[in-house]
Amino acid sequence: MAAGIAPVAVDAMGGDSAPGAIVQGAINAVRQGLDVVLVGREDRVREEIRARGAVGLGIPVRHASEVVEMDDHPGRAMRGKRDNSIRVCFEMVRSGEASGMVSAGNSGAVMAGAIFVLGRLSGVERPAIISVLPAVKGRPILIDMGANVECRPVHLVQFALMGEVYARRVTGVARPRIAVLANGEEESKGTELTRRVAAALRRSGLRFDGYCEGRDLMTGEFDVIVTDGFTGNVALKTMEGTARAVGRLLKRALTSTVPSKIGGLLAQNAIREMKRRVDWREVGGAPLVGVDGVAVISHGSSDALAVENAIRRAFDAASARATAEMAEAASRAGGLLEAAERDELELAPAPRRRRASVDG
Repeated sequence: MAAGIAPVAVDAMGGDSAPGAIVQGAINAVRQGLDVVLVGREDRVREEIRARGAVGLGIPVRHASEVVEMDDHPGRAMRGKRDNSIRVCFEMVRSGEASGMVSAGNSGAVMAGAIFVLGRLSGVERPAIISVLPAVKGRPILIDMGANVECRPVHLVQFALMGEVYARRVTGVARPRIAVLANGEEESKGTELTRRVAAALRRSGLRFDGYCEGRDLMTGEFDVIVTDGFTGNVALKTMEGTARAVGRLLKRALTSTVPSKIGGLLAQNAIREMKRRVDWREVGGAPLVGVDGVAVISHGSSDALAVENAIRRAFDAASARATAEMAEAASRAGGLLEAAERDELELAPAPRRRRASVDG
């Protein structure tokens, strides 16, 4: 455990399998040397700890009397249920009692709680969600993957700048390769939004590699892939569905005949490694960037493995202490867009003057 890092606050009441799977994931994380505080209805949380024979670990529990349900309206739940487990986690982060928080509960409520309690980083217009993608090499990140359905150029430029800081400070990529998700590699492709963002990023001084096509999301050729939340969420869900379909087809093929069954047994280790590589539980959760603190949003169906890895992801982000640098980076977005627009005006051909007609 790094010196000076407070425990991670874990929402024990959020998720389809709460509190059991959440408590088990926290127990696993503590056994791996990570400090956590479980937040939720104390009697239920302690009962789960006892049932798992983990009383001796001394995991602290912070009581929160209310729970945000999956069908609750996020904003109303944050305002009306002021002692809910998500909000209590954020209040612990704001006070310094926790270095970050993890929740597999209502993702909209986690977003709302982050903005209401922690607030946006100075100069950041929209917080964004980062998803770590399974890839042939490395661990590329996709930003945004669902927080912002409609975006303006300044939002995507800020996503790129914050994503670069995250990739460098948290995941350890010395000089991240940045790309904008589009429908082709050529500069003329994309939309007006992507072209304006790309023009600004070319002037950023970062390692901007242009456009990333959908087929390159999982190659590992890019470290930070920038898009709006609508496109990012569709892309992510498509990859998840494709991975499941390929897994089922592979299982069917390897059990169809006796020779294929023998081949499947011989390839067990390779298949196991492939499954681990594309398993979203190995990632654990999606960090929320652009707010004044560390928050990790886990999948609603998270099991103990996913929760354990989400806690590790929150701890890594807190250890990096990158929020101030993200705020500074995001503040450059407006200037980069203005510079790109000035360059475009200077390069544009001057309008042709109409020649006056001459009689006779």
